[in-house]
Amino acid sequence: MTDQMTQHPEESKHRTVVIVGGVAGGASCAARLRRLDENAQIIMVERGPHISFANCGLPYHLSGVIEERDSLLVQTPESFKARYGVDVRVLTEVVDIDRDAKTVELRDVDTDARSTLAYDQLVLSPGATPFIPPIPGADLPQVHVLRNIPDMDRILAACNDEQPAHVTVVGAGFIGLEVAENLEHRGIDVTVVEMAAQVMPNLDREMAAALSDACARHGVEVLTSTRVNAIEEDGERLAVQTLDGPTVATDLVVMAVGVRPAVELAKAADLTLGERGGIRVDETLRTSDPDIFAIGDAVEVTHRVTGQTGFMPLAGPANRQGRLVADIIGGLERTYGGPLGTSIIKVFDTVSACTGMSEGLAKRLDLDHRVAWISGSSHASYFPGAENITLKAIFDPTDGKLLGAQGYGRDGVDKRIDVLATAIAAGMTVDALEELDLAYAPPFSSAKDPVNHLGAVAAGMLAGAHPTIAWNEVAELGDDVKLVDVRTEKEYAAGTIPGAVNIPLDNLRERLDELDRDVPIVINCKRGKRGYLAVRILLQHGFEARNLLGGYCLWSMAVGDDR
Repeated sequence: MTDQMTQHPEESKHRTVVIVGGVAGGASCAARLRRLDENAQIIMVERGPHISFANCGLPYHLSGVIEERDSLLVQTPESFKARYGVDVRVLTEVVDIDRDAKTVELRDVDTDARSTLAYDQLVLSPGATPFIPPIPGADLPQVHVLRNIPDMDRILAACNDEQPAHVTVVGAGFIGLEVAENLEHRGIDVTVVEMAAQVMPNLDREMAAALSDACARHGVEVLTSTRVNAIEEDGERLAVQTLDGPTVATDLVVMAVGVRPAVELAKAADLTLGERGGIRVDETLRTSDPDIFAIGDAVEVTHRVTGQTGFMPLAGPANRQGRLVADIIGGLERTYGGPLGTSIIKVFDTVSACTGMSEGLAKRLDLDHRVAWISGSSHASYFPGAENITLKAIFDPTDGKLLGAQGYGRDGVDKRIDVLATAIAAGMTVDALEELDLAYAPPFSSAKDPVNHLGAVAAGMLAGAHPTIAWNEVAELGDDVKLVDVRTEKEYAAGTIPGAVNIPLDNLRERLDELDRDVPIVINCKRGKRGYLAVRILLQHGFEARNLLGGYCLWSMAVGDDR
């Protein structure tokens, strides 16, 4: 929303806005509010030494991909104050809120000196704190977390001073996998231990499998369905004991099992908390006190697609929430529509991304849905450097409305997931995806972009022109179904789905008499395109046939060692 109102000096000269916490939410709020109101007194209080740093970039300094530490400091307290005229107080903690008096009590972190500060509006952006499992040994000095610059400095010092040969990363979410990648770049052997059955639990299994594959190809060991129950000193090394897996001999441990909202201050002030334990806010991001707003990792937000409340500890939503609260304080009428959960991660040479509702969540919520997968090229296949992209759509089976999307590949995944996030926000259907007019030139895309292709496949499913089967339904096929692999004989010989017979697509018409019209047929090819062509042939010759979406590549990636 563009600025529609500027405060006049007489309206705001006595207003004091106190912002608790910096980084994405608090710093964005302060900067935006100053642009709207030159006369308000804006005070930003941060208990750490840094008010605005690139916390998403921290893992990349461990490897030297980001060479200069100072490049992670987006703004220093001095530069922020000079540019925005904000009273910045670092190493200062807010320890109490008196809602009746509209004051906060401050504590100097170094001296413990106390002071009181009055406010007209208070913005809470306390963030989140790393969760440390309550296990023996979690407090050992060789056990680290990575949440801020001091944490990064400690890990970097340990790597430089102690020269660890092996590091164990506990947790396979964003931070865990990025830390694993960057420590491997340093030449350190890495084991990742994840309690869930897959890495990146926010992704569906087959989309996360590509990240596990990337780790394996680059020498990072990943142990899923494995819970750490103790960390013990073993001479000069550590022994990471697991409940349902091996004991890992290691030199250093990085805990990356998630974060918890920092709600202690809000709870002490008797502000209402939500069902998940975060700060409850309304559509204007106000708390239960109309003069107190809350933003960022500590608040419970309503997902735009699912309508469920939960946490979204991502920099993008925090930044937008900070700006929105500044607009409201500045006199603009704004409401928060909720996040889509759009996110992306690179692990070595592989990128995975998601937006909106996952298939797993749709199943847990018992929502009626359908799923489509396609495989395409990042740009025209004949132009050098083309890489495969796998995209997935979760959509409403009644009206085709797009509910969620995921993707993985090496190049161009970010572009497609952003288009799909925009489509979800706009309430578009899969039919509309097929008609999107997207930029095309051989170095950038194909005449039929993967997004168009995804929409076409999903629309064909809705129209009944493209009967399909999902990778996770193959194991349920009985003996009364014929599985036909339409790839070439060479491809078939290199590996196929158990029980599949080989009839190459180009020979299918002349070999129809080898198939029984009374037996349902499931077709697979490499990625799904030839399978679709085969299904169209069979349907028009009186056979009952379905295409395995994503083909053998998706099935083998998802099934992995289970096959």
